Amino acid sequence: MQAAAEANVAGLEVEEEACGPLMIGKLEGNGISANDIKKLEEAGCHTVESVAYAPKKQLLSIKGISEAKADKIQAEAMKLVPMGFTTATEFHQRRAEIIQVSTGSKELDKLLQGGIETGSITELFGEFRTGKTQLCHTLAVTCQLPIDRGGGEGKCLYIDTEGTFRPERLLAVAERYGLSGDDVLDNIAYARAYNSDHQSQLLLQASAMMVESRYALLIVDSATALYRTDYSGRGELAARQMHLARFLRSLLRLADEFGVAVVITNQVVAQVDGAAMFTSDPKKPIGGHIMAHASTTRLYLRKGRGETRICKIYDSPCLPESEAMFAIADSGVTDAKD
Repeated sequence: MQAAAEANVAGLEVEEEACGPLMIGKLEGNGISANDIKKLEEAGCHTVESVAYAPKKQLLSIKGISEAKADKIQAEAMKLVPMGFTTATEFHQRRAEIIQVSTGSKELDKLLQGGIETGSITELFGEFRTGKTQLCHTLAVTCQLPIDRGGGEGKCLYIDTEGTFRPERLLAVAERYGLSGDDVLDNIAYARAYNSDHQSQLLLQASAMMVESRYALLIVDSATALYRTDYSGRGELAARQMHLARFLRSLLRLADEFGVAVVITNQVVAQVDGAAMFTSDPKKPIGGHIMAHASTTRLYLRKGRGETRICKIYDSPCLPESEAMFAIADSGVTDAKD
């Protein structure tokens, strides 16, 4: 009986391993030494997927990796990670298993057909006081809930660029869901980013942490604030967009590799050209087309009456363009009272 129970546990562990990312150590052997693995880990590649998804140029930039070695490493990684064609039926089945994290508001969850999707980037944009940071704080708690309660059963990584992270808000949300405040705070890894280079560097640390423990959510609030000050004027626009594109690509890679939900907030800019006269709302998100193409789902938040806020689906590959109303209460994001 005990042997059967042990075999069952071992089977579950194997199954869990098959679902999650493969550790980089699995590449050892077949002409790839432990020293090569160490070099890859130092460069921020902690999983087989990160090597398989990386362009060859990135591997060649690692000190001590020759062209022949890069080819060998990628060939071995591609044997372990399925990267070819699959049928739409199989992909549809995989999509059906995607976990969604509740936002705390039933109306908002209904709009998003379940909540914030894991494995993709969701962008929240709007002017100040529209609830972007409050929504992030609520999600940081709800992602720790069991799956049957609308959670992701995982920890949260929070990168703050504006200095607006407040643990007191998390404790208030935790109380609403009947969770232990200390446990909730222990499950949130927080980092303050001080410049755009530091912001990108933190993602390397994030990938190392995701290998060690199960994370359900990665929040960057705000993804673009530091770029607005680190790069100024049209002269630096191309450099800014290139750096931002690389940062967003790293986020997407983390979402693909570890299946975490990535939530980024974005600021808006007022349009002051002639076309602004003919639009009812002359605000648009910053970051241009690079930001627009990187985000899977874009949500536009705006103020309503009193504590109510309105969320509109601005862009999504599968959600219809519609709106929902939610409210910001002491206990985080909730449904608006009629």
